[in-house]
Order: sequence, then C-alpha cells, then structure tokens
Amino acid sequence: MTPITEVEGRRLSLSNLDKVLYPATGTTKGEVLHYYAATAAGVMLAHLHDRPLSFLRYPDGPQGLHFFTKNPPPGTPDWVRTAPVPRSEEPDARQVLVQDLPSLMWAANLVVEFHTHQWRRQTPAVADRMVFDLDPGDPASIVECCAVALWLRERLAADGLSAYGKTSGSKGLHLLVPVEPSPSDEVTAYARSLAVEAQQALPELVVHRMTRALRPGKVFVDFSQNAAAKTTAAPYTLRAKESPTVSAPVTWDEIGACEDPAELAFLAGDMAARLERYGDLLAPLTGTGRARSLPGR
Repeated sequence: MTPITEVEGRRLSLSNLDKVLYPATGTTKGEVLHYYAATAAGVMLAHLHDRPLSFLRYPDGPQGLHFFTKNPPPGTPDWVRTAPVPRSEEPDARQVLVQDLPSLMWAANLVVEFHTHQWRRQTPAVADRMVFDLDPGDPASIVECCAVALWLRERLAADGLSAYGKTSGSKGLHLLVPVEPSPSDEVTAYARSLAVEAQQALPELVVHRMTRALRPGKVFVDFSQNAAAKTTAAPYTLRAKESPTVSAPVTWDEIGACEDPAELAFLAGDMAARLERYGDLLAPLTGTGRARSLPGR
C-alpha cells in the first residue's frame, strides 16, 4: 500500500520508500526524500523559486533508465504551479515551478535531478545569473577545474562581477554569477568571450569548444548553458550517479586548496554538517545587492 502523508496541507502519495536507488551506498528512496525534506528544502527552495524546471528522471536509480522531461509529467497535481516557457516548436509549453515544500516533495518522489533556467518566470530569456560549467576531460578532474575557476574568478572581478562555486555533483565545477537582468543571448556572448580568453590564457588547460577530440586532459568551459532554452543542475540537487552525490556549494578556500577530487565530493549525508558550518554559501544569488551589470550595459 502506498503511504499517504500530508505536507503543509497537501496530501502526497509517497511510493516505494524501501527501494534502493543507490546500490553503492544502499541509499533508499525514503532516505532520498528525507534528504530533501529535512536537509535541502530550507536552502534549496530559494534557488528554485520562480525558475521553470526540467527534470532528469531516474526512477530505477542511476543504473536504470534516465530521461529528461520539460513538460509537467502526467498526473501532476493541480496545486503544483507551472509557468509558460517560450519554445519555438511548442508555443504553449509550460514547465513545473517548485515554490514550496509540498511541490518539492512531490517532485522528489518522482526521483529526479532538478535543473533550472538562469532566468525567472516573470522575465523569460532575461537572465539574472550567469553560469560556467567547468567539465574536465579525462584524465583531468575537478582539481584542474579549480585552477580554471580561480582564473575566471579574477577575470570576472576585473569586470566588477562576483562568482560563487558549487560542485556539479558529477566530475566538474559550476561557477554562478549574479547579474543585473540581461537578455540571455547577451549573457551567453559575454560568457563565451571569457571562455575564449581563458583558453588563450591557459592553453594547456582550457578548451572553449565542445569538440570531444580537443578535451582529453583539459577543462571544457561550457558557456552555452546560459542560452535561454537550457537548464543547469540546481544547487543541492542529488545527481543520478553511482552514489547520492550532491551539487554542493563550496568555498573559495576549498577550491583554492583542492589537490584531490575526493576533497570536493559530497554525498547527501554530508550536507547537514556543511549547512550547519557554512549556511547557504550561494545565498548572495538569491538576495539583492550582489548583482552587477555586464560590461558595456
């Protein structure tokens, strides 16, 4: 029998709570839901608020079928809010908004990675943050990503912009930059220009093109996720990996000191202590006063 629970006045059916989703650690679906409810929700909801979501679903765990969905899944409750999202191929498209704990738990019960746009529902394709996805090509690792992140941090600071880091929850690192609202194509163009500069400054370490033949041993500075149609793994989301890894905020001291990938690998069970120690390291992205205009605007 599927358990029914009530979350802030909403009735939810929570299924298969004893199912092991992460065999490497024995982590069950019930433990995943507990992570979102007891650890992540207090900080994660601010980063999801008003941002239409896409989901990477992995209902049978990371070893099973993975599939992306942008449209609200069949059976989405009528109390889960959605927002129109401009798509040339689907003019009436809508995507889910996770605005509160009930909708977070409803989505988590589907077993998903949470991915957000860089813009909010009120201003489609007008970004209020910029992202750099630093993706290492074997044998490079997050250690090399950290070196690139430090260069980008200084370069962004020269333009008056502040950067904040989080692990991707996979192999790489994400840099997030609050910006004054700007068209997504302008943000993408600026991010691309810095990726090109990074390759020129660090030619043995950086590539700015996705071509896989160029990437072994280097860090691909992916600027393309700033495009209006694209989404990026949200802060604090669990990833569909062998273990329940988290896209976890990290300090610049941790980035600067990293000498081993294990130093920046965080699981769901690590996050309560990190939040108690640091709070939300990405809080400046959700507040006011840290965003700055792109150069030339």
